[in-house]
Parts: sequence; C-alpha cells; structure tokens
Amino acid sequence: MKPYNRENIALARTLRKHMTFTERELWYHFLKDYPIRFQRQKPIGEYIADFYCAKAALVIELDGDYHGIGQQMEDDAQRTLALQQMGICVLRFRNKDIVKNLEGVAYEIDRVVQSRCAERGTTPQSAFADSSPDKGSSSTTAR
Repeated sequence: MKPYNRENIALARTLRKHMTFTERELWYHFLKDYPIRFQRQKPIGEYIADFYCAKAALVIELDGDYHGIGQQMEDDAQRTLALQQMGICVLRFRNKDIVKNLEGVAYEIDRVVQSRCAERGTTPQSAFADSSPDKGSSSTTAR
C-alpha cells in the first residue's frame, strides 16, 4: 500500500460522492467493471488521484480546461513528479477526450495497464477481445 495523508480520507470520500461528469462517464462506462481493480479518488502521498490501479501502479487524472494554464500546469507537473518518484505512472486525459472519444481513452488505458503489468511480471486479462490500437486516438500524456 502506498503511503497517504490521513487528512485526505474525508475529502476523498466527498469527492467520490460528487464526481464530475467525466469522472462518472469513465468510471461507470469502463473502469468500474475493468478486469483489474481501480479505485476512485484514492489518497496517495499528499494527493488524491482521480483513479488508481495498484496492480499496474497507474494513476489516471482527468483534466479540465484550467489544467492547461499557468499555476495549475506547474501544480500538475509537481504532482506527476511526486507520483513518479513513488513508482507510479500517471496518465492524463482531457475532459473533452472522455466526452468525444471514450472508446479511444478506454483502449489507451487498457494498453498502458497491460504494458505496466507485463513490466511487473503479470499478464492480466484485457478488457477487450481485440486489443487493436486502431480504436481512435486521444490526447493523452503518460508519464
């Protein structure tokens, strides 16, 4: 288990109860029933990750428009670096990718989970019978 700030537990519970539209879309249409367990609003270190898969050491962050400007970009970069230093890969998707190309986002998540698990010595079942990479594209950043 990754270390976390206990003070974030109550906030994480509140965030789970009040997920954004795009968080609900990704959770209920893909991650909730994914073959490997994902957690919502997971406290890790000093942060609360939107979604976390322990088996793949993967965090998924959904970014609104404000994430692409000024201080928020710097904060996101610092957060990503801190998580990477814990051995966690961070995938970032723009909210518009979830709305316009959920299937492409799902394929990218599956691809990264498969790759991360293989690096860690396990081969989980894919969420897709045909894991072809041609299912659309999304503007994702894996770090």
